Amino acid sequence: MRAADEVVGGRTALVTGAGNGLGRAIALALAGHGARVVLVGRREGPLRGSAAMIGPAARVVTCDVADPSAVDALTDVQPHEWEEVFAVNVRGAYLVCRAFLPPMLERGSGDVVNIASVSGKRPLPGRTPCTASKTAVLGLTTTLAHEVGPRGVTVNSISPGPVAGPRMERNFAREAQRSGTSPAQAEEQFVSRAALRRMVTAEEVATATVAVLCVPGLCGADTDLSAGMVAR
Repeated sequence: MRAADEVVGGRTALVTGAGNGLGRAIALALAGHGARVVLVGRREGPLRGSAAMIGPAARVVTCDVADPSAVDALTDVQPHEWEEVFAVNVRGAYLVCRAFLPPMLERGSGDVVNIASVSGKRPLPGRTPCTASKTAVLGLTTTLAHEVGPRGVTVNSISPGPVAGPRMERNFAREAQRSGTSPAQAEEQFVSRAALRRMVTAEEVATATVAVLCVPGLCGADTDLSAGMVAR
């Protein structure tokens, strides 16, 4: 494995969803290893917050990755809701790749790391749109890898399990209300499915992103980061 500063330092990284959560953590990790980071997202405020944490190496670009002109869990699912999930998770990834792969191919180098999910690899009742869309991201990753790999560009993905943070806390609160338990009990029951009996952190996903970039032989690979929630 190559040293992260050697691999990442001096390069330019575009990070979508960089205003918070995984996107912010990944942007901070890349900047920490010397990358210039382009922070992309729909809301300028959170992006500016991320940029302030990074400093001069950050550039903010507001953009809805589901909108092609911007880039040249549900049970009763309505068509527009299904389409919205696919627009962000799949169409967004496709459009960003479509925009940035040509210059990578022209120079014969570059790396794409898509964020998939363990929900694309195991049943997740009540989360059909998310599960289906993340499965599509895995397919997009492996296919693109074979298409652009011969020209020096790598395409890989990371499949995080549930990431600790406000989003999961809201989920546990809703589950506690539904089941008549406490949020702590709902969380304990949920993490019992994982070998490590915990969720992963945004910082761990960011570290994994940097690690993927440091392994030159990875192409078309998916890295499971689920604390053992998915085992094959």
